[in-house]
Parts: sequence; C-alpha cells; structure tokens
Amino acid sequence: MPFITRIGKKLEPLMLFMGLVSPFATLPQMYKLFYSHSQHAEGLSMTTWVLYSFIALLWTVYGFYHKNPTIWLGNFLSFFMDLSMVFGIYLITGWTF
Repeated sequence: MPFITRIGKKLEPLMLFMGLVSPFATLPQMYKLFYSHSQHAEGLSMTTWVLYSFIALLWTVYGFYHKNPTIWLGNFLSFFMDLSMVFGIYLITGWTF
C-alpha cells in the first residue's frame, strides 16, 4: 500500500472529527451578530457569507455524490451555520455587501 494511502486512511477519523468541529468556529461570530454586537452587523459582508454558504453547499453535494461522510457532514453543518449568518445579517441590516 502506498505511503500516502496509509496516511490518508489514518487521517480519515481525525478529518471526520475536524469536519464536525470546524463549523462551530462560526459560533462566536453568530453570538456577536445576534446578541452582543448587533449594531455592528453592517460591517459584516453579506457577499462573503453567501459565498461561504454556496461553497459549503457544493462540497456537501460533492460529498454525497462520493458517499463520503468526511466531506459532506462537516460541510452540511457549515452550510447551515453560514446560512444563519446570511439570514442574521439580512434581518438586522436588510442587505449589505
């Protein structure tokens, strides 16, 4: 078995864990948006969060296509976290770039 394949197989559980944990890095931003610093929501880029949402959605579809939960699970969570930022920005500011 090639070296890179052995490493990939050993990394699979870690990457699944990281895929589940990494979307929660958005939580501090969500807290600031919805609770502590809503008045600064205009400083957030709607374009950025829409792109993050779209990219996560594409990765989710790609992961489903390949039947690889390491890809789709974390990106599925990221999609909803990013989408909640989009809706929060929209609710608070209307629309901002």
